[in-house]
Amino acid sequence: MQVELGTKVNDFTLPNQNGEQVSLSDFQGKYVVLYFYPKDMTPGCTTEACDFRDHHESFKELDAVIVGISPDPEARHQKFIDKHELPFTLLSDEDHQAADQFGVWKLKKNFGKEYYGIERSTFILDKEGKLIKEYRKVRVKDHVVDALNYLKENIAD
Repeated sequence: MQVELGTKVNDFTLPNQNGEQVSLSDFQGKYVVLYFYPKDMTPGCTTEACDFRDHHESFKELDAVIVGISPDPEARHQKFIDKHELPFTLLSDEDHQAADQFGVWKLKKNFGKEYYGIERSTFILDKEGKLIKEYRKVRVKDHVVDALNYLKENIAD
């Protein structure tokens, strides 16, 4: 069943870029910006990751952590982090357990071919793990600033 706005997100555990098991519940007590993206090292995904990198400190000041999720294996995530100096965790969702929970594992079409993959999306969770904002079918341009502004305008600490 797909998570809905205003509801608590079910915990999940996935390996990070170092092969360590990371659970969503590990971030309890912080805002969580979960962003799902199709593939490391591709142009749109690189732009999005670098935008999150460039605004990382601003998110941190709002007590928010950024977590990227894609179906790529851990070793590829580590190369992506190293190449672009990404200061946040990337989780490997090879069996798309988290993607299914958020409803972002979709049938896609590209150049006449159909295949399943991640629909670029971002979800913001409050400090108790409740979904407070979702961005589906994300366009990369200005997206990170939109998410940052949402947090600035809607959190009361």
